[in-house]
Order: sequence, then structure tokens, then C-alpha cells
Amino acid sequence: MSKAIGIDLGTTNSCVAVVEGGVTTIIPTPEGERTTPSVVAFTKEGERLIGSRARRQAAVNAGRTISSVKRHMGTDWTCDIDGDRYNAQTISAMILRKLRSDAESYLGETVTDAVITVPAYFNDVQRQATRDAGRIAGLNVLRIINEPTSAALAYGLDNGAHQKIMVYDLGGGTFDVSIIEIGDNVIEVLATAGDNHLGGDDFDARVTEWIAGECKRLHRADPRTDPAALQRVREAAEQAKKELSALESTTINLPFLMMSGGQPLHLELTLTRAKFNELTRDLVDRTAGPVQSALNDAGLAASELGRVLLVGGSTRIPAVQAKVKALTGIQPSQNINPDECVAQGAAIQANTLSAASTTTALTGPGTGILLLDVTPMSLAIETVGGVATRLVDRNATLPVHYSQVFSTAAPYQSSVDINVLQGERPMARDNRSIGKFSLRGIRRAPAGVPQIEVTFDIDTNGILTVSARDLDTGKAQSITITANDRMSDAEIEQARRDAEQYAAQDEVRREAIELIREASALLSQADRALGVAGKQLDKSEKKQVKQDADALRKALGKGRADKMTEADVATLRSAKETLAASSAHVLQLYEQMNQK
Repeated sequence: MSKAIGIDLGTTNSCVAVVEGGVTTIIPTPEGERTTPSVVAFTKEGERLIGSRARRQAAVNAGRTISSVKRHMGTDWTCDIDGDRYNAQTISAMILRKLRSDAESYLGETVTDAVITVPAYFNDVQRQATRDAGRIAGLNVLRIINEPTSAALAYGLDNGAHQKIMVYDLGGGTFDVSIIEIGDNVIEVLATAGDNHLGGDDFDARVTEWIAGECKRLHRADPRTDPAALQRVREAAEQAKKELSALESTTINLPFLMMSGGQPLHLELTLTRAKFNELTRDLVDRTAGPVQSALNDAGLAASELGRVLLVGGSTRIPAVQAKVKALTGIQPSQNINPDECVAQGAAIQANTLSAASTTTALTGPGTGILLLDVTPMSLAIETVGGVATRLVDRNATLPVHYSQVFSTAAPYQSSVDINVLQGERPMARDNRSIGKFSLRGIRRAPAGVPQIEVTFDIDTNGILTVSARDLDTGKAQSITITANDRMSDAEIEQARRDAEQYAAQDEVRREAIELIREASALLSQADRALGVAGKQLDKSEKKQVKQDADALRKALGKGRADKMTEADVATLRSAKETLAASSAHVLQLYEQMNQK
């Protein structure tokens, strides 16, 4: 039986590992490197270069070299090379295929089974795109697991004491933070949060802009206008960033960078760590929000954490380490390799799944570990009034199976439309619709009579299936949300930002929805009571109830819940309370008449 491998498909670098002889081993490249640059290049001669070879020639072949493709996973991004269009899955598959080939050369056998990691905050389309890339690469993807969870899996086996840890994962293109509980052979993710467009690439971009700006200021020449020069600047920026993790200053030396005024331009600059920190301070500060969000969702204070693990090459930046300590009060652990631990955890999970799928007893790390991951975003369906009725909360443990019974909103409906939403906002319009389908053949009946059961199933890979069934007729319909229906990384990040930015507005909307429901019910009761028992009231009392009912009716007619301001809500609440007080007598009379 061939071995299953674990793959960390990274934005900047990728890594592959295997459990061999009970030990987790990083598989080196043929060049002896332990990680593979996630770079693909197409030469003019038609050769395809992947990894270090692609990276080395990037400066002289910038327009045909592709890096950081992971940031495009799940989007409609494509690139055109010699008339052929490649999407993110295809480019990623090229990287995966090289990793597979390296593993086969190292192990001396064919490799087909793999566990691939993704950022915890990847949405469903990005996960599906990653699975598709694996299939294109000829891999049987046993499982998609979250990178912080994978790192915790690698850490937890050698540190079996029961504890709660934070995994702070700042990689080349994405940032994740997960709160994870380890103990009794169970690794359970309590909460996760993140930012899919925050990573080492952004730090490099700040230094790149600074170098280009200094070149323009000093020499009146802008390397951003020359693709080859700009690529060299980017490479120098990344190298400077790495050197400043150990040094207080570094020299950026770029001879023959470009032609300026008919002469070759030689650029030499000194970048200090203090200046680097100034250029990137806001990027470091952006990690604070997801950290606090994850702690809040887990119901923990930072003081309750036993350890903080740093994952991803960007956590080597001293300012990042200082930020983590400031946020948690804990000195981050340095006992795992931030570049390799994710692949190691993936290999452990691959070994576990291989053990579960064969009658041959496998040994090694992970075979007795239960891994419980979570879904990063809430899922809902649209109901009457444009409300997003949530069925699955974010950070729900995978796999998820949840059903809820709904009914029709209009009399004698023979079909219902199911609009599946993803996001944290209370109104459907503020979330992202990720799929729609219709259930037809419902037996005609008054509104509220049919029983429609809606079920959400999310598997261990985070792939969602939604189904609806008429409990009376048995008619059913379902949809597996496909990549084209899913949120992009930008949209999901925007949804999170909107949820935070408009938290107060969302609270007003929730309150308005409940208040409208209560006020409408009271108005209906008061109107019925006046019609039946109004003759038993004196004229002044009856007149007052009618006036208060009209005032409430007017307040209700001012707008929809998603348009109401705090002042509108206050006016509606006051009108409701006024009618409740003036109609108490007639409602009591009406109830007494109904009891006779």
C-alpha cells in the first residue's frame, strides 16, 4: 500500500511531508531544499519551470512568471500564456504535481493519496478550488484541513498535556488565528478568524514601494515602469525583510537596475528595522482584530491560554512577535518550525486517514488522534421580510448536519425558493447569496400549513449541501454549492468588515424586526377587540384607542426594518407602548367575551 502524504500548499512556499517508520519527515526537493517556492514560469521556448528554477529566472521573465497564485483561488482570475488561459486551480495543480513527483522520487513508489491544507478562513469555493487543483495534479485528496489545525496536530502529539492554545498563522498571503483545545487524544478547534489578504506579500509590497519611491526621489527614475526592474526590486524587498528579522539594518544593493538617461542606474539603500516597522505597522496591527474575535468566539480570555504557537514565515518578523506578546501576555512558543509544521500535521492526518481506510494496522503519530475542525462563516436562508435566518453558526464543529422546519408565507403556494446565504449580517441583502434552488410540487394549503424541512450538511472538508423536503408529499430537492456560486475571498473579508463596522446598525435592525412583529400583532389584536367589544367602551376611551392604533399603524408604515434608524425604532416602541396601555381594557373585555 502506497503512503499518503501531507501537503502545505502555501502562497509563497509549499512543503510536503510523510509519516515513515513512525516518524514525520519533511520530503526534500531534488535540490535538497525543504520547501518549494510556489512559483510557476513559462519560458519562451515552451518549457514549464516550477519552484526554485522558476523563482531564479523571474527577473528576466517577469511577464511569464506566476507567484502567489493562492490568493486567486476561488476567483475568476486567469492568465494568458501564448494564447492559453490558465486559472488558479491549474497553476496550483502544477505546484502540487511537482510536490507529488518529489515525494515519489524520495519514497521510491507511486503516491496518490494526500491531505492538503488551506487557511482556516478559506471559504467553500476556495476549498473546492483546492480540491480541484489536487485532482488535476492526479491526487486523491483524502481531506482538506485548516492550516492552524494542522500545526496544532503536529504540536499536540509531543505535548499531550490538556491545554488550550492559540495558533497565530501569518503566512505569505493569508492570516489565520485559531483557538484549539488539546487533550485526551482529541484536538478540537474552538474558534477561528482571519484575513485572507494579509501576509508576507503585503510586507514585501510596502518595502517594494519604499525602494521604488527612494529610487525615484534620488535618481528621478521609477522602477515600477520597468517589469524586469520591478521584479528585482520585489526580490530585494523580500530579502531585506528576512534580513531585518535578525539585523537592525540591511543594505539593498541593486547594480544595473535599469537604464536612466541612457546610463545604467545603480541603486544602493540602507533600510533599518525601525523604518521597516514604520512602513508595516498597520499590517501588524490588523492582526489584532481576528485575535480578539477568535478569543471572544471561544469564550476565553488570553490569560486562559496555555501556549501561543507561531506558524508561517512572516511570524519571524520581530514586530509580529512583539504584537503577539502584547495581545496575549504570553511569550510565543519557538519549539516548532513555522515553515514545516503545517505539512507535518497534514502528514499526520494523512497517516490517520490511511489507517482508518485499511485493515492493515498502521503505526505512527496521529493514528489515535480525533481531529474536530470548524466552519469559518455562518450559513442561513432568506425568510419573510428579507431576514437571514441562520441555520449554522460560524465556528460550528465539522461535520455539520442541521435541519429546521419552515412553512409557506402566502396561501396556496405550490413552490418555494430557497436562497442560501453566507455571512454574519441579520438581513439577507447584506450577506452573500451562494446558491438558489426551488422546491416544487407542494400541496396547496393556507399559508403556514405546509411543513418544509430545510437541511444543511457540511462535510469534514467544508463542502456544503442544502436540501429541502415537503414533509407532507415527500417531494425533495437539493443543491451542492459549486465553486461558481461561492463567495470570493474579497467578499468574505468585506462581509466580516461590514459585520464589525455596522455592528450597531445590525443591532438596530434585529430590534426593529422583533418590534415590528410585536407591534403588528398588538395592532391586529386591538382592531379585533374594538370590532367585537368596542360598544362596551365609552366614547372617549374608544376614540383614544382608535387614535393610538392609527398612530402605531403610521409608525409601522414608515419603512422596512433594514431602513429604520434608532429614532424610528424609538418612535415605534413608544407608539406600541401607548396602544398597549390604552387598549388594555378593551382587550380584557374581548378575552372575557371569547371565554363565555
